[in-house]
Parts: sequence; C-alpha cells; structure tokens
Amino acid sequence: MTDSLLTRHSANKTAWNEAAAFYETEIDVDIAFLKAGGKNLWEPELRILHDLTSWCHRLVHLQCAGGRDTLSLWNHGAAQVVGVDISERMIECARRKSEALGAPAEWYCSDVLDTPHSIDGTADLVYTGRGALCWLMDIDAWAAVVKRLLKPNGRVYIFEGHPLDWVWKADASTFELEQSYFSGVEYETFGWPAEYIPESEQTDSPSPKYEHQWTLGAIVTALANTGLRLERLEEHPHQYWECFPQIPANIASGLPHTFSLLMRNSG
Repeated sequence: MTDSLLTRHSANKTAWNEAAAFYETEIDVDIAFLKAGGKNLWEPELRILHDLTSWCHRLVHLQCAGGRDTLSLWNHGAAQVVGVDISERMIECARRKSEALGAPAEWYCSDVLDTPHSIDGTADLVYTGRGALCWLMDIDAWAAVVKRLLKPNGRVYIFEGHPLDWVWKADASTFELEQSYFSGVEYETFGWPAEYIPESEQTDSPSPKYEHQWTLGAIVTALANTGLRLERLEEHPHQYWECFPQIPANIASGLPHTFSLLMRNSG
C-alpha cells in the first residue's frame, strides 16, 4: 500500500476501534439472537444465497465488524466461517460470540488489503457489504484479494448500499442533488450518524475517518478485471439503515438504495 493509502486506512482502524465500544455493549444480545437461530440478513441476501448448507463449506467475510452478520451466515448454512476486520476490538467481539455459540469460526485482525495468504483459495463464498466498500481506498487491490481467496468455482456476493445514495442531501425532505455521482469524492468525517451509533455511545473527541465514493461500474469492473464472471446484479429499494429520515417511504422506495452483486470464479 502507498503511504497515503496506509495513513487513511490506519485512521479508519482507529475510528472503528472507537465504534467497537458500542458493539461491545451488544455482545450478549447478539449471542442470544444467534443462539435462537437468528439471521441478521435482508430479503435479497436470503433469496440470492438460498440455503448455504449444500455448497458453502467455508465462507470468508471481509470487513466483518463484530461478527453478527458472519455468524448469521453460519446459521444460514455455511459449515465454517472466517472473518477479517481491521479493528482488534471488533474481532474480539466476534470471537466472544463464536466461542459462546461453539461456532466453527476463525477471526483475523488485518487490513482487508493484507488479508492473510494462508486462506488463499479456500473460500466457497466471499461475502461483504452493508457499508463496507466505502472504507476502501483502492478498489482494484480489494478485488484482487477477493479473487485470490476464492476456490475454483467459488462465488463472491456483495449486498451493499447503492452508490447513488451518495449524491442526495441526507437531511432534505425530498431528493435534492448534493454532488455528482461521478465525483469520486473521498470524505474526511468525524463521529457516526446517530441512526447507527447513539450519540450517548460516542466519544467526545472522535478520530477522523475516510470514505470513498465508488460507482457501481467501478465495483463491477474491478472484480471483472480479475477474471470473475458476472452471474447476477440487482438493485433494491431496501434501506439497511435510515439514510433519508425526512423523505416519506413511498417516495424513497422509488429509487435504489442497495444492490446485490454475485460473481463466480470460473477460472
């Protein structure tokens, strides 16, 4: 990684370690949810992945955060799950959950671009999404990691926020353009939206964090350039968190807010 990229990813690591303080308060709740067979998965994920039991022996979840989604995919049929995340505190949250569940899980604290080569070629499924890709400063390097993790005929599935949401003003009462879809903007921000982490759970002096606006074309092309074959691309009205709280649901649902991308390693 370049020095500039490393600096931004390191800043994001610090910010996510701060965010982990909130995740730590929910460990017992998540364990109870998962023990009861819960799946923190959305309708498109369940429909497109189907039952993983018959084909997914090992799942690798890149940018797994506290492991709730990773272990939901174990409940959904993956025989073994592997989580990779840049935050030590997030990985520890995930480890505590899998130990309480007796789940066959491995956890690696690593920048996603430095995902250990020891798990290369072992994944039947690489999974990521829901606010993951914006933290990457090099989409082509990330795509190369996805490719090297997959077994022959393995698949990558992404359920992610639609890049179109970046162009709208978040606090407007209708869709108002704030910036170009093609701007490729990188943001420096501090703190977290209250819809994601309550203000009472945030530090008084948050560290800076950096996000990058990737277009849908850039994401698909980066993966296609590694030799992966497109199987499915869908756009959905679902909002996995409340992006536009002032816009009525019947209006908001007229535009895509998430997308599903399924590609296969046919080589």
